Amino acid sequence: MPRVIEGSNIEHGWSKVECCELLGVNRQFYYRCKQEQKKREALTVKVLELVTQVRMRQPRLGVRKLYTILEQELRTLDVGRDRLFDILRANHMLIKPRRRYHVTTNSHHRFRKHKNLTQHLEVKRPEQLWVADITYIGTRQNPMYLALVTDAYAKKVVGYDVSNSLNAQGAIWALKRGLLQREYPAEALIHHSDRGLQYCCDDYQEMLDDAQVTCSMTEKYDPYQNAVAERVNGILKQEFIRGIQINDIQLMKKIIKQSIDIYNTERPHLSCRMKTPEYMHLQREIKIKTYKKENPPALELVGSI
Repeated sequence: MPRVIEGSNIEHGWSKVECCELLGVNRQFYYRCKQEQKKREALTVKVLELVTQVRMRQPRLGVRKLYTILEQELRTLDVGRDRLFDILRANHMLIKPRRRYHVTTNSHHRFRKHKNLTQHLEVKRPEQLWVADITYIGTRQNPMYLALVTDAYAKKVVGYDVSNSLNAQGAIWALKRGLLQREYPAEALIHHSDRGLQYCCDDYQEMLDDAQVTCSMTEKYDPYQNAVAERVNGILKQEFIRGIQINDIQLMKKIIKQSIDIYNTERPHLSCRMKTPEYMHLQREIKIKTYKKENPPALELVGSI
């Protein structure tokens, strides 16, 4: 029976020295490996602490955007994007996308439907094109809807409203908020949406006419014809309010306000070259990324710069 060495933590009483000799492993190599393991574990703890701090405000932020936000701190720790992926994967902290669809568009109505003016439009500046959409955020007991107006260049949410009805009032309030906060009111602006009743109704169209905003609409029920709006809807629902079950609409309004503030000012956007929507909205030098398969000739706006 092997003797027990005092202070040994090896099963059956074998010491570390005896195990190294038995397996033909150099003792210095063994202790160097143990030190490296401790360093890796300490590094992992530091990285997870940094990630946790960001995800306290953006719970479902992906790894690429996490790396952009934490790049300076991670470089100090000698952690690149691939290593960040590995650390989060090993700790089961990668985000798995999940999508649900809830139809909010009713295009069977008597109001006028407008042509799609965005198919060949190259978006070059903020407040050149706004996209609008309505998405479902409520519960079975208390339906709630979020109306959004988003700048297609900056990906900034410029107007929003939370309501418990699909009538036009929520969309109108979202548009009104956006118009009141315009940074470039003298420049030509297109408003693009689906053909829903909320956007075709007289009150909504009158607001666009009064503000001298050109109206554009999808020509069929195809999410890709309003892809920017659909994408921003998905980000807010999947990254900020997923899993939140609230029946109090006033509390939901506060949560949405906080989420949009964080989205606009803190979350980097891939198509904005990893800049925040707020940053993009205040400049026009950066060319945004597009993912169209074809690049048709650009359609210039009258009065655009």
